[in-house]
Amino acid sequence: EIDARRIAAARKASAAMAEECRRRRAAWQLEGRARAREEDLLHQAGCLLYWAEGSKDRNAVNLVNSDIALVRLFRRFLSECLEIASDRMTFRLNVYTGNGLTIADIERHWLSALDLPRTCLRKHSINQPSNASGLKTNKLPYGVGNLAVLESTRWVQHIYGAIQEYGGFDEPRWLD
Repeated sequence: EIDARRIAAARKASAAMAEECRRRRAAWQLEGRARAREEDLLHQAGCLLYWAEGSKDRNAVNLVNSDIALVRLFRRFLSECLEIASDRMTFRLNVYTGNGLTIADIERHWLSALDLPRTCLRKHSINQPSNASGLKTNKLPYGVGNLAVLESTRWVQHIYGAIQEYGGFDEPRWLD
């Protein structure tokens, strides 16, 4: 009977915590909707880039792309519209070797383009080239960049709210 009471109490506490987290996500989505009504083009561009290229996780901002200009625009959105400092961002690469560039060259290229410090770097995925596949080599000499924001539930929910406002629709599953 004691175990049953403990289990019931734990379930009740868990349900209360889940409801509180959902309430916070809903508030952050309302914040994003309000910001969307300000008609800031960089905010709109950043949110729509995320809709197209972001991870669609309910608790994390994470954008992956090989187009440095696209990732740079998203980084600018994070900094200027959401006021996220570079020390809250992480960056990792997915690259192929054998293209004449070192990992250090590729890191410098991305970090310079994104104006990020080396401290943002996380472990990369390094792939060995396979000529047996018949695929073109050097197609993406700088690989694919992955820009993420630490502890970003608020920001991804802000973005989801703004996307719904810009698009004129409601997407309840982004809350749950």
